[in-house]
Amino acid sequence: MPKLLLIQSTQYSTGSGKLLKQKRIYLPGLAFPLLANYVPAHWQLEINLEVTDEINYDTDADLIGIGAMGHAIFRAIDIATEFRKRGKTVFMGGYMPSIVPWFIDEHCDGVIIGDAEISLPKLIKDFETTGKIGKRYEYPLNDLNGIPVPKYELLSPMKTGFMLPVQAGRGCPHLCSYCSIACVYKGKYLARPVDEVMHDILRVKELGYKYFYLLDDNIVSNPKFLEELCKRIKPLKMKWASQCSMNLARNPELLRLVAESGCRILSLGIESISQEGLNKLNKTWVKTADHEDLLGKITKAGIIPATEMIIGTDSDTEETIEQTFRFVMKTGIPIPKFYILTPMPGSVLYDEYKKQGRLIHEDYHYYTATNCVFQPAQMTPEALDRKFWWLYNKVYSLPNILRRTIFHKHFFNNPLLYFYALVVNLSYRKFIKNNDGPNIF
Repeated sequence: MPKLLLIQSTQYSTGSGKLLKQKRIYLPGLAFPLLANYVPAHWQLEINLEVTDEINYDTDADLIGIGAMGHAIFRAIDIATEFRKRGKTVFMGGYMPSIVPWFIDEHCDGVIIGDAEISLPKLIKDFETTGKIGKRYEYPLNDLNGIPVPKYELLSPMKTGFMLPVQAGRGCPHLCSYCSIACVYKGKYLARPVDEVMHDILRVKELGYKYFYLLDDNIVSNPKFLEELCKRIKPLKMKWASQCSMNLARNPELLRLVAESGCRILSLGIESISQEGLNKLNKTWVKTADHEDLLGKITKAGIIPATEMIIGTDSDTEETIEQTFRFVMKTGIPIPKFYILTPMPGSVLYDEYKKQGRLIHEDYHYYTATNCVFQPAQMTPEALDRKFWWLYNKVYSLPNILRRTIFHKHFFNNPLLYFYALVVNLSYRKFIKNNDGPNIF
């Protein structure tokens, strides 16, 4: 029986250079349990999530597939190189390989670009027929109808956290110039049929989980879809999290339904406190003047904001970064994250900055969103780097962590939720002290 080994690579620590490893993976990816349905029945499948697992380079697998998110592409290249030295056929997929397939061509035998539901069976068929695979497999989906329930049982319950992922949609209707999602989906957003999303949620509940994470790059892109989904989720009495734009708070009735259905955490891309900077990134639909009001409505509804913000836009100065700190503390954002604006290869922003001569270099090892790799408009690259870590260390000082979590004014509305936020903050603080951007693997 032929064997396929799928590996999700971890990444190297920016601060220490060591592999980032954990005993548990708190939000496991969905790709491998989902793609398991598309592996022919006569093939054996093994999956490896490197953040918790060790890689067996002496495996008897015939075909090796490696997924990479963001900066993990460099670890993926090293893994691929080692397997190819041993005579294995290796392909790669995921966001980064999809955006810059040319960057990894010499390190693997083929690349799946974007959606893999059609591509993976074709790749396996080619390998069975010829013993080789093609250089490119790009077969985007036009809808998400009929996607089977992921084989969650492939994920070890001993190594996962308290929630499992469920896909609601893919892509995003917006075309922000810096965004990797825009690079892959080019403004296309696809929502799954509500019945099929519910099948997955019920499977998660059947496995004994009380929490799930709705994977969707902007769950509020289709308000009618979200409304129906929330009405179906509510009777299950489960808790869930997702990510969306703050436009959700502009629809009070929908926000109420989301909260009543069990949503407790939303990842919100508020991006910046500077409207001018966002406008230049093709994100005019985000209105910075409304940030405080919208965040307040979401928090009052009983949902914790886990925000993401960019520093280094063309309107940013050292003073605006200090204002960002004051904004975070004033609004009491429980779980904030920050990134240095990074013109990722393949993005519109990358092409713009390269044409303008603003790229400092093209060594992608430093394109981590924790290093300045371009010339900012109103400060030096060194100043932006310095203020980035100043911001993180200031926000994640122990007193400020406590102010945003257990001393939050809404703490007694949901103590367990804010205790969870405290745990996340302490975990993020460890990343920051190691000069790594915080993440939940």
